[in-house]
Amino acid sequence: MHVTRSRWLQLGLGIVCMVMIANLQYGWTLFVLPIDQAHKWGRPAIQVAFTVFVLCETWLLPIEGWLIDRLGVRPMVFAGGALIGASWMADAYAESLTVLYVAAAIGGVGAGAIYGATVGNALKWFPDRRGLAAGLTAGGFGAGSALTIVPIANWIATDGYQSAFLAFGAAQGLVVVLVSNLLRDAPRPPKQAAATGDPTDMTPLQVLRTPAFYLLYVMFVIVGAGGLMATAQLAVVANDFGVAKTPVTVAFLTMPALTFALSIDRVLNGVTRPFFGWVSDRIGREITMFIAFMLEGLGILALVVYARDPVLFVVLSGLVFFAWGEIYSLFPATSADLFGRTHATTNYGMLYTAKGTAALLVPLGSLLREATGDWSVVFYVASAMNIVAAVLAVAVLLPLRRRMQDHFSRFGGASTITAFEDVV
Repeated sequence: MHVTRSRWLQLGLGIVCMVMIANLQYGWTLFVLPIDQAHKWGRPAIQVAFTVFVLCETWLLPIEGWLIDRLGVRPMVFAGGALIGASWMADAYAESLTVLYVAAAIGGVGAGAIYGATVGNALKWFPDRRGLAAGLTAGGFGAGSALTIVPIANWIATDGYQSAFLAFGAAQGLVVVLVSNLLRDAPRPPKQAAATGDPTDMTPLQVLRTPAFYLLYVMFVIVGAGGLMATAQLAVVANDFGVAKTPVTVAFLTMPALTFALSIDRVLNGVTRPFFGWVSDRIGREITMFIAFMLEGLGILALVVYARDPVLFVVLSGLVFFAWGEIYSLFPATSADLFGRTHATTNYGMLYTAKGTAALLVPLGSLLREATGDWSVVFYVASAMNIVAAVLAVAVLLPLRRRMQDHFSRFGGASTITAFEDVV
């Protein structure tokens, strides 16, 4: 077997690509203040670029997934690498908000293509370990920026943000372009696989006619929005509760409580994805969802109760981050379980748009805070959203999956899906 046909190598190459796009989302915050100082555009206007990036990265993924399933992973990742490089290099020369927004859109398209291709390919190469494979790949996106956040910050401080955009944009894009040439598509599954109960040929149109897709979508949105409501407001909450600058010592490390909490964010946000993916491969997706979502809900409740204690603020914020990031391994694995791997990239691309929908709901947290004058209501709502999703996982999704599997085993696969009543 040629070395590039090794599925573990393909998984590793996909992770490298995900690490290279992590800064487009998680490193952006380092550039906002320097851009504002240089151009005086105002932080809210500059942050619109981030919203543009997220929407293009998520809402265009179904189209990109369709192209990936047809053209293959290599050309799409190659194009994605070129786009993310061009995006940050354009940011370096942006002299207007319009150019900044266009660059963000270009980066979103490129990041979405890379994200969809690498996660989809991981699901196809590892039908027996979908949770672990998706978790490791998504973990590269969640924790990848941890390696470069300090170098980028130092580069900005010494040489300016334009130089940092140019250097890291070119480097990230080049690495993805080079790695793309080593990527290989997973072998197509045998047609007999449908007889085992795995709907290997469910097309996107068939998926859109199943209640399982809409249930997963709703769960993705409420868990994603609930977690974002809590984590996005962490800095504001820490300042309001007076613990942001309080020194905290954990595991022989001492730093301000808020800095400590944000530092462990990227690590736990990356570790949780392969961990819960691995767990789900062993005890089942729905049971794992119940455990993770319930842990998230209870963690958010505990955080609002004990956040005025600096040590507990750090510990509980870490728990919240750990119990939230796993959605990016559990949902793609569940999508492939239910809808098969032939069109896994397109099908998960449709589901992944829930991330964009969830992001649009996050401002509701600030509105609730302004209306009530208290963060408690925001955290209670966020907690309730996660607990509801946990209950849906075992009370609705698990029985629905079993009915679908029974349907496939009795009627011979996804080609018989014609209406909602076929699987309910």
